[in-house]
Amino acid sequence: MADDTLSRRSFLGLSLAAGAHLATGGREGLWLPAHGAPGLVPSARLRPLLPNGVQTGDVTASRAVVWSRSDRPARLEVQWSTSDRFTDARTVRGPAAMESTGFTAQVDLTALPPGEQIVYRARFESLELPGTWSEPVVGRFRTAPSAGAAPTRPIRLAWSGDEVGQGWGRDLDRGGLRMFEALRNAEPDVFVHSGDIIYADQPLDAEVPLDDGSVWRNVVTEAKAKVAETLDEFRGNFAYNLDDPHTQAFGSAVPLIAQWDDHEVVNNWFPGMQLDQDDRYTVKSASLLAARARQALFEFVPMRRHADEAERIYRSFSYGPLLDVFVLDLRSYRGPNTSGLQADPGPDTAMIGDAQMAWLKDALRASRATWKVIACDMPIGLVVRDFPRNGEPAFEAFANADDGEPRGRELEVADLLSFMKREGIRNTVWITADVHYAAAHRYSPERATRFTDFDPFWEFVAGPMHAGTFGPNALDATFGPEVVFNSVPDGFEGGRPPSDDLQFFGTLDIDPRTRALTAAIHDVNGQRLWSRELPPA
Repeated sequence: MADDTLSRRSFLGLSLAAGAHLATGGREGLWLPAHGAPGLVPSARLRPLLPNGVQTGDVTASRAVVWSRSDRPARLEVQWSTSDRFTDARTVRGPAAMESTGFTAQVDLTALPPGEQIVYRARFESLELPGTWSEPVVGRFRTAPSAGAAPTRPIRLAWSGDEVGQGWGRDLDRGGLRMFEALRNAEPDVFVHSGDIIYADQPLDAEVPLDDGSVWRNVVTEAKAKVAETLDEFRGNFAYNLDDPHTQAFGSAVPLIAQWDDHEVVNNWFPGMQLDQDDRYTVKSASLLAARARQALFEFVPMRRHADEAERIYRSFSYGPLLDVFVLDLRSYRGPNTSGLQADPGPDTAMIGDAQMAWLKDALRASRATWKVIACDMPIGLVVRDFPRNGEPAFEAFANADDGEPRGRELEVADLLSFMKREGIRNTVWITADVHYAAAHRYSPERATRFTDFDPFWEFVAGPMHAGTFGPNALDATFGPEVVFNSVPDGFEGGRPPSDDLQFFGTLDIDPRTRALTAAIHDVNGQRLWSRELPPA
């Protein structure tokens, strides 16, 4: 390990400076000479700009995806080192950022040293004026430890979801997307975005009156003035969130693992859904909207494409002997939202789907990590209702508000839980978002009404990040859940704005000595509201 590694404190100051620089359009302020060599600085109007900063995602022990976006046709270049002085730096020439990708580009760095801090700087070379470079933007991340390495340092995973929803956009006078500052200050090794990265179906008004007589003033862009239907409108929703300085400072400091839920497309969507009753849409096919949204997701989020299935979102990550993370996709393979009372599995009961379930079982069986974290974009036991369909109640998540035997989508959960018990897969923890409040649930066969073929486990819920606060939801008793903590009291009046500070994220800390996992819930000011230490089995 290099002895001149960038300190966390000095890097955070540099990331804040970079965020401020980008927020002013990048025409003055931060300048770092490329490759350590000074040179002539071209006119600002000729140089590419990086309007959305940098991001890192899908980090492993030896790889990392570095993302950025140009304001014009340009080619991405990334230089990385284990030293802030960029001694022995390596340079990777990346793809061109073009109109066809929304001017985004990604580089998948390889041959990285495991368990090391990596410092990088990204810049673009203009394709219109070759030899004209943007100012570089600096980022950092730590690679995962190798699977065979003895654990020597704690691991912190943070997660949350639900970003810029219910009409609450970026109010600059109220600090913008403040959650990203709280998350950056928490200094996680990795952040799991549990979905609803954007709200493509919820446009913004310029002004929203608040109960106290003040006015919430949204920054409104063309893409956020209507529901997203075109590819460029979906792109504009992602760009809107990345325009925030807090988001950019966070993106340069914390690597991301992302999944999606419904609002990246439209509320409560499933493949084949038609929007015939929604007059806001001229495009009525949710599947067509989802195809455009998925393309924008892969363009604007640092995600590695699967070698055999380029549009696949479910995947897993190893963080050495202490932690494996399994990321699910509950949108792409589900059946329609129904009453969820089917007694037998079939196309209408699918949520995870056969192929993804087979992958998950194989991956869990092969895992040798102490803790297995399942990142699930919807909760297991919380009742999440959809609008009635064909005169019957309909449900969005697994739970069907029937406390008896597993039925409908609960059949998949029951099958998975029985498999884990049968295979002796212990120390599984589920993390999720979606319901716009935070909670801790312990599931136990001792409390289950009928189905008891599973081992006890925990589910932790966090969110929203910057959206309306709701809850608490009712719990379906099928798998014996118990509310150990929730962030809002019974009788809470839902729909509260982010200015009420009822925005939440969670952390999971694993001690390398005891291998115990400590789960905690925090608010937008970084205050810890609840925690529980879980010893390994």
